[in-house]
Amino acid sequence: MRAFGLAGVVPDNMYGFVKLNGAVAWGSSFTGVFPHRRGVGIVVVDPFNCSALKSRTFDTFDINADAAMELTNYLQLVHHGGIIVAATADEPTLNLDEAKANLLQLGADVSDVQYRGAFAFVAQKGFPVKTMLRKVLTAEESATTQPQFSVTISGKNKMLQLLGQHTL
Repeated sequence: MRAFGLAGVVPDNMYGFVKLNGAVAWGSSFTGVFPHRRGVGIVVVDPFNCSALKSRTFDTFDINADAAMELTNYLQLVHHGGIIVAATADEPTLNLDEAKANLLQLGADVSDVQYRGAFAFVAQKGFPVKTMLRKVLTAEESATTQPQFSVTISGKNKMLQLLGQHTL
């Protein structure tokens, strides 16, 4: 998985994605690799066959501040134990404030991510200590580094483990 924050000149590597079993389940780019989406992309994952149950992008950059409330409502509908993957694109923070408390409950503290920063996480709802989070805090950092990592989800029934590799 990879997130991106748009900063300054747009190089070819300004893209983000979530892959499940090697296939893109969600993607965004500024240069045409994927459709251009901005804000927070969420993929709810079936951990037993590693497929997307549903995905959606919340444009928290848009002037319409309802996206953060819609994101909060969407995350609240995910069942306890559900696997949530998030990756941001372009600019996720402008209208994110109303969703930050809900993200924190998942174990994703993004309160320090600034304008044009980026973040990505994998969480199991109800188990915030299992959350794997990577973030780039500023537009300046986004110009050279994007948050990315790989995660393996393994286990039986409700006993799931999240195993990650940091690949910056």
